[in-house]
Amino acid sequence: MIIDLHIHSKSCSDGNFTVEEIVREAKTRGIGLMSITDHDSIGCQEKAMALARQNGIRYISGVELNVTFSHPRCREGKSISLDFLGYQFDVKNRELKDKLQQMAKYREERAAKILDKLNAEFEKGEIEKLTKNDMKKIQDSADGVLGRPHIADYLVEKGIVRTKQEAFDKYLVKCDVPKYPLYIEEASRLVRNAGGIIVLAHPNDPHGTSLVSLTKSLPEQTEIIEESFLRYIDGVECWHSRNDLQTTKHYVEFAEKHELIMTGGSDCHQKPILMGAVKVPEYVAKQFKL
Repeated sequence: MIIDLHIHSKSCSDGNFTVEEIVREAKTRGIGLMSITDHDSIGCQEKAMALARQNGIRYISGVELNVTFSHPRCREGKSISLDFLGYQFDVKNRELKDKLQQMAKYREERAAKILDKLNAEFEKGEIEKLTKNDMKKIQDSADGVLGRPHIADYLVEKGIVRTKQEAFDKYLVKCDVPKYPLYIEEASRLVRNAGGIIVLAHPNDPHGTSLVSLTKSLPEQTEIIEESFLRYIDGVECWHSRNDLQTTKHYVEFAEKHELIMTGGSDCHQKPILMGAVKVPEYVAKQFKL
């Protein structure tokens, strides 16, 4: 069975395919078990569940939550972001839905503040400032949860930068505004109270939101997990499109040691299409009571 438990949609996140296109592609690729895990959003889950069922694909409800974390021994205690995946929760749970709506509202306020900072930078470089109309166009381009990638895409469209990466390197890192301060204790409580499980996502991702921000040492990473949030998680993502063999082996052994659920997925945003490309063992499916 082909398994992919980490996919992002255009409909509710920063992917490039709608939920309908994702399910269609998943069927074409022979995926037997899947989950769409949009950033801080579960607005597409009911549709995804229905479409997967219609296409004979087993589906697990999913979400990716961005959490603020700090460790006293690393970065002088300065906070970083980590991602956690929630699975098999009740998509109608009111507490979870309310919190995610609150976070979505904050994202819009954050985007407006980022645009103010961008305009200050543009003024220095004699670049035309962004207007309220530009902000509306950015919001309209985000079918789901608004984030910095949507602003980056718009800067490319306006010709201010050539690539999305240049937008981040030149402007969006400098002009960033703190994300909504969700902490692991609350994230864990929200998912578990909704009947789900919570999993640490891509812990050693060299190009993403991960423990690499604190240390590149795998033993040190798992020591931090044991010290700081082992009691708040139910599993760890052991297979990921940017994992090397050493990372996967280390985290599989760590999960076995602590009797944690092991998950895996492509983290596909559809550029390129990676769905089903990560070889996730079939026994991963057996951990979920489907």
